[in-house]
Amino acid sequence: MSAESTATSILRSQVDLLEFIDWSGVECLNQNTSHPLPNAVKQGYREDDGLYLESDADEQLLIYIPFTQVVKLHSIVVRGPEEEGPKTVKLFSNREHMGFSNVNDFPPSDTAVLSSDNLKGQPVVLKFVKFQNVRSLTIFIEDNQSGSEITKVLKIALFGTTVETTDMKSLKKIEDHH
Repeated sequence: MSAESTATSILRSQVDLLEFIDWSGVECLNQNTSHPLPNAVKQGYREDDGLYLESDADEQLLIYIPFTQVVKLHSIVVRGPEEEGPKTVKLFSNREHMGFSNVNDFPPSDTAVLSSDNLKGQPVVLKFVKFQNVRSLTIFIEDNQSGSEITKVLKIALFGTTVETTDMKSLKKIEDHH
């Protein structure tokens, strides 16, 4: 089985977590206001290659995405152009109030170096054990493929499951019998 079909089969049990994003708390540092984050994340916008997220002062972007409920994050899709697309992407689970001044003070939950296949839409499967009870995700795009000053992101999609599918009450009852 090829890696691509493996990724596809893994994703079948996962859902697009778009509907669980708490938009009131979403932030993106260093975005060009003419090409903001919703262009890459929101349904409808992210399918239009004419709309994209673009960095402003330099190539780095720092994105904070809170969720409306706890999720398990399985994989991420980050699409971008061959030259200006993201290269090194660091993901932080449940790490709030990060800025460019302290992003390197904390170890990332996972780091992905995006290939040209990833930029075309192949999912990056994450270290699932590190993303079991995610209330928020911080995505630090450290650099891009060509080392240029501008990074462009066509699409960001997060795949996983909600934690509420686990019946915590039944787990509690089992625990009470010991």
